[in-house]
This record gives sequence, structure tokens and C-alpha cells, in this order.
Amino acid sequence: MIRERLIDKRVGDSMKFRWRSHEISRIEGLSDAVFAFAVTLLVVSLEVPKTFAELMHAMRGFGAFAVCFALLFVVWFNQYKFFRRYGLQDALTIIINAVLLFVVLFYVYPLKFVFTFLVDRFTGGHGEVRLPNGTVESMLDSADQVASLMIIFGVGYVVVFAVFALLYWHAYRKRNQLDLNELEIFDTRTDIRESLLNVGIGVVSISLAAFGGGNYAGLSGITYMLTPVVMTLHGTLNGRRRRKLEAAIVPAL
Repeated sequence: MIRERLIDKRVGDSMKFRWRSHEISRIEGLSDAVFAFAVTLLVVSLEVPKTFAELMHAMRGFGAFAVCFALLFVVWFNQYKFFRRYGLQDALTIIINAVLLFVVLFYVYPLKFVFTFLVDRFTGGHGEVRLPNGTVESMLDSADQVASLMIIFGVGYVVVFAVFALLYWHAYRKRNQLDLNELEIFDTRTDIRESLLNVGIGVVSISLAAFGGGNYAGLSGITYMLTPVVMTLHGTLNGRRRRKLEAAIVPAL
């Protein structure tokens, strides 16, 4: 399993946060199966192309598949790091993780639809798709449908990061039981804030699409471009604070 290889090579171990789990739990085993199934659902086509034209049509979906796969991998890797760092397997962790798995499976098709549409438009297409009977139809017929699509995407985005915020908050609540040191507590708080900032970006996007309708559908999508800016600023500010905390702790030791 990929998770076993990553654990053996200590991938994700920054040496600044002690690992509390070096074994794959049953929760993680189930999670891996769900993520693998989700990736299977993303596959461009389950049928081997019979003609060159069919092959080229299938290859047009490669970009969307790559983006969706990368996003799923980011979610999976964050979950992997959480279980390595905290090793929690209590009832609440299982429930929150189950919500995450549900959202991952439920949003596979909406995720693929969104990025299939975007990649097609960015590569010079017209947002059209060929149906099995050969008919070519537009993926979206109106700006209002675009707004509805952004709401659907936004809800999934918000729920995923809200789940991670809950997971880190749960770990923070158990900081004494987990014997988290000052730096680990700081990092846990940082992860909570980072998750909530992503939730905030998603809420702004949903609000623009819900209240502005088709007129603000494009702006709703552009809102997600704030993510790298917000995360960079957040990371820079917290990096400075963490270095000050490290400087204060090390002399005391």
C-alpha cells in the first residue's frame, strides 16, 4: 500500500511534529479503499477506445482527470498526516472521518464535471460534450446553471475543510491526553485556522453564486483564486510567530 511505503520512508515527517502512529489503522484502511474507488470513478472511460477518434475524445478528458486526481490526493495526504501526527481512533474521529469519505464519494462526479467544463473552455472549446448517441450538447445552457454548479462545488469545498477543522479541533481538545508540546499545539491551531480560512473562501463563493445568480457566477469561481494568496499570507505570518516561539522555547530547554 502507498500509505505503508510513505510511513516507512517517513514522508510528511517534518521532524517538528512527533508522530503518534506508525501503523495503519482500520480507519485508514477503509479510507484508502474509498479514495481508490473515487479515483476509479474519475477515470475518463472504462471502455477501451475502438477508433483513433474515440481515443482523441478520451484524451480530451486527461486534463480534468489530472486536476481532480491532484485534489483528491491533497485531501488524502492531509488525512494521512493527521493520523500520523495524532493517531486518534476514537468514536468522534471515526464519525468525522466517515463524513469526509462520504463527501469524497458524493462529489466525485460534480468535481469531474466542473473541471471538465473549465479545462475544455481554457483549451479553446465551447463547453460541449458528445453523448453516446453522437449528439453534441452544451454542458451548461445558461449563466444560472453555472451559478448552481458553483454552489454545488462550493458546498463540497466547505464541507471538506470544515471536516478537517473539526478533526484538528478534536485533536486540540485532547492536547493533554496526546501530550502535545507548545510547538505542536501551535501547529494544531494553525491547521484549524487554515481550514477555517478555506471554509470562509468557499462561503464567499457560495454567497456570490446564491445571491448574485448568473450575474456573479464567474466572480464566484474567481473567488477560489484567493486561496493561494490567503494561504501564503497566513503561512508567512504564522511562520514568523512559530520561529519566535521556537527561539523562546529552545533557550528554556
